[in-house]
Amino acid sequence: MKLSILGATGQTGLYLVSQALENGHEVTALVRNASKLTIQHENLKVVECNIFSAESLSEHFQGKDAVMSCLGFPYKLFSSISGYTDSMTAVVTAMRQAEVTRMVTMTSWYTGPGSGQNSSFFVRNLLIPLIKSVLTNMHEMEQYLEKECSDLNWTVVRPPGLQNYPASDKEIVTYEGFFVPDDKGYPVTNTVARGDVARFMLSVLNDAQWTRKIVAMCCKS
Repeated sequence: MKLSILGATGQTGLYLVSQALENGHEVTALVRNASKLTIQHENLKVVECNIFSAESLSEHFQGKDAVMSCLGFPYKLFSSISGYTDSMTAVVTAMRQAEVTRMVTMTSWYTGPGSGQNSSFFVRNLLIPLIKSVLTNMHEMEQYLEKECSDLNWTVVRPPGLQNYPASDKEIVTYEGFFVPDDKGYPVTNTVARGDVARFMLSVLNDAQWTRKIVAMCCKS
């Protein structure tokens, strides 16, 4: 497939680009700073663009089979952020202009208000309050896709805490909710390897099961 990947210089994005190339895809990496992407491959094209501008993005979406995003934005402790919704609005507009319909993006577990009430003490009382601005804007982006983008075949992937490890051969577990629960309704884990998130994102490209769905994922321990 011909893929446009946003957030390619981030830790998860690097795994996504590498695995996509290994799987034989043609990749256009859309980045803010091309010097940060050191991967070299005959099927990789790196271009600098404005991720908040549909006009900047649309020319690089032309002729692509899908758009994938690992974009991330830093939290603000005492104010809101809007990077997820602002960038997604531009991406969606550019996709429509370029007539691309397939998109896979990532957010996180616990984006919904109160959805972390069964998580561990650390996650519930320290981590979620710390990154609340990120989770709130992620949830706003998810709602935008659900309410405004029925013409696109999008999938949102929700992973738990990200660890900077390559893909494993572990079985991926999915759940259509804010986290993957055990049989008692508690989160089955707190973490997942970034490489496994990339592996799952690529696997859903041709999986109609998750079209216009938001899916929480992790790996079996």
